[in-house]
Amino acid sequence: MANNKQVILAVNGGSSSLKTAVFDSDTLEELFTAKAKGLNAEKAVLEIKDANGKSILEKEDQLDSRQAAEAIIQWLKDAALTITAIGHRVVHGGLQHRVPEQISASLLADLEALYFVDPEHLPAEAELIRQFEKAFPKARQVACFDTFFHRDLPEVARNFPIPEKYAEHGLIRFGFHGLSYEYIWETLQQEIAWLDDKKLVTAHLGSGASMTAVAGGKSVDTTMGFSPAGGLVMGNRTGDLDPGVLLYLLKNENLAVADLEELLNKNSGLKAIAGNSDVEALLKSRNRSKKAAAGLEHFCYSARKFIAALAAAMGGIDLLVFTGGIAENSPDIRQLICNGLEFMGIEIDERANEKDTVISATQSRVEVRVIKTNEERMIAKHVKAILQES
Repeated sequence: MANNKQVILAVNGGSSSLKTAVFDSDTLEELFTAKAKGLNAEKAVLEIKDANGKSILEKEDQLDSRQAAEAIIQWLKDAALTITAIGHRVVHGGLQHRVPEQISASLLADLEALYFVDPEHLPAEAELIRQFEKAFPKARQVACFDTFFHRDLPEVARNFPIPEKYAEHGLIRFGFHGLSYEYIWETLQQEIAWLDDKKLVTAHLGSGASMTAVAGGKSVDTTMGFSPAGGLVMGNRTGDLDPGVLLYLLKNENLAVADLEELLNKNSGLKAIAGNSDVEALLKSRNRSKKAAAGLEHFCYSARKFIAALAAAMGGIDLLVFTGGIAENSPDIRQLICNGLEFMGIEIDERANEKDTVISATQSRVEVRVIKTNEERMIAKHVKAILQES
């Protein structure tokens, strides 16, 4: 189909998914979405939709990230859209790269040096950049970093209690899922008066999960630190871990660094506890499987504990927001997490939790909301800002 409209393409590669969206370059109206989920599994689903949510193309196949990208690229070429710029979500850019910037050979080299910090995302993200750059050589390529939102973390939340020289080498707490947190804050600004005076905890719960305390639009503290493996118990990742455990595994179990990396990022978390990292599957089997029940208990216990800790970091909490694939789609998980937080003034209305965006009970001192995140829109917004600067 012929189409001369100038557009911005947002590319958001995850550990098991690839989400892209096409936006009008001038208005940032979302025109199309193309999403692939279940990558590297037995069956992945790729679906392309128009602005009205109507499915244009749906495909089920065994796909990895590269194959999914090729399918999306082919559709984009067939659509004959004029892609002026492509924005890429990049999880980690180290100390030198946090502000959105145009992609260069030197940036890609810097990212390659960080592969060991985030082996789940960075290599695949760099490959996606190369794929789309090759497919659309005239489009400007822009990196949008997940760490940008956390760039002003207070020193007490940013630094580890280790010798200062290591911080100078980049060993600090960066925080992640920043594009999602940025989107949530901007969405709330349109709906809540005096938001700058509110103390907010946002829980981004997906296969990777984190939480952030936000006050005045700035990240005050966050659960993920130096890498996306820290913080909450996750699908395949450990979350926070006693350093002595790592020393034990290296010394007593004779694990090589590569084995340890595999263990921490791919074979831990819910997968280790319950034998399955799929929360939806665990919810279905929890009444007949002790392992499934234990996995969910670990996940929700971890979440409850961090909500309380982040509230303590701000000296209180006015608003709790659930976002991310798991939190957006599972009333059960939201209820299980909030059970036991009544002492903080957090109470859920069961009926509202099934269908509404505001799910707190009337008597709840803390407002609880569910907001669908849109990292792709934030990517497009950052790209447009860079285009306007130049």
